[in-house]
Amino acid sequence: MINHAKSRALYERACRSIPGGVNSPVRAFGAVGGEPLFIARGQGATIWDEDDNSYVDFVGSWGPLILGHAHPEVVEAVREASAGGLTFGAPCKREIALAEAVIGAYPGLEQVRFVSSGTEATMSAIRLARGVTGRDLIVKFAGCYHGHADHLLVSAGSGLATLGNPSSAGVPKAFAELTRVLPLDDEASLAALFAAEGTRIAAVIIEPIPANHGLLIQRKEFLAALRAHTKAAGALLIFDEVISGFRVGAGGAAALYGITPDLATFGKIIGGGLPVGAFGGARSIMANIAPQGTVYQAGTLSGNPVAMAAGAATLAVLSRESAWARLEDLGALLERKMAPILANAPLPVGQIRLGSLLWFFFQKGPAPRSAAAVDSACGTRFAPVFRGLLDRGMYVAPSAYEVFFLSLAHTPQHIESFTEAFRAALDDAATGEKS
Repeated sequence: MINHAKSRALYERACRSIPGGVNSPVRAFGAVGGEPLFIARGQGATIWDEDDNSYVDFVGSWGPLILGHAHPEVVEAVREASAGGLTFGAPCKREIALAEAVIGAYPGLEQVRFVSSGTEATMSAIRLARGVTGRDLIVKFAGCYHGHADHLLVSAGSGLATLGNPSSAGVPKAFAELTRVLPLDDEASLAALFAAEGTRIAAVIIEPIPANHGLLIQRKEFLAALRAHTKAAGALLIFDEVISGFRVGAGGAAALYGITPDLATFGKIIGGGLPVGAFGGARSIMANIAPQGTVYQAGTLSGNPVAMAAGAATLAVLSRESAWARLEDLGALLERKMAPILANAPLPVGQIRLGSLLWFFFQKGPAPRSAAAVDSACGTRFAPVFRGLLDRGMYVAPSAYEVFFLSLAHTPQHIESFTEAFRAALDDAATGEKS
């Protein structure tokens, strides 16, 4: 039995001063049992908890650490930048460098505005879309998460499309009523909504690679239909690339699918592990943001010099080291190694992968493409597998609906260790089910 005494004591202490003992709900272990681990340090693909247990990390801080922990070039960039001052509240040269790197990689992007989180990026992009179009309605998709802004915390209903219903206390119903929710992978529902309300829609926001309710890979045809409907109705199309941006390639999902949105939002990787978000689009749209335009957006720490340095260093390493080809090779290796294990698994489980994004879905049949197609029993089946992986030194997300992330720091040996641990964890989980 692994000793987690220090983490347990820290969790008890944290619960006295921090709600639920964590500063983001997904970090809690409520869905898998037990208490969260408190991490002391990380290097490469490995993290150590406060009890000095080591784990191969497949969470990567939920996506930003595509180079692994404490990459020397990122650490040096942070050291150099912080030595010159942590924040200025004024423009700095590093903002321009990172903006140019993002714009140079992403299709149709001419200007970006930096913020401090993905939530802030999506919230600002929607405000901008409303300001540009003069319309109020927005459309999102069930199973896509865009941060915790009030108008995006809505749940889906049945039928063609529903008035948004708040999925969090504290969200006024009036806010949610300006949001429409559609099912993913459903052109008929999309067409019907635009036929009924197209002239009232300011924007449609979507994760083009939904990765917050499982990995719900969308067909190019569906995304193309979305592009066509928004363009015809004069609505803006927003790609939420907070996870997929610089993860599936330099140009994100837009380049992968050959579909250019009107606005795109970014986060995670462009901060190199520090808090950064961004939204951007064509110069004609971005000109509506203050101080040029009438759509207000501001942030004390936006364009923070240390965060800009970390992001620029990360993108420089990615572009120099054939990163996405290497990550594809690593992901393909894991997929091949896992295939016979899953084919003979004692529990229903399958896998879906896109580059360095992976998801193991604990249900029968093909990989789902919509939230409604995800079996509600996945969580129950996953929990003992999670504990079995943790006991064997594999740190994965404590949720059946979160993806796994590979980094350039992972090696074929890490993949070998992971697949053997997964095999054993499945066997243990099945034994527990029978007993």
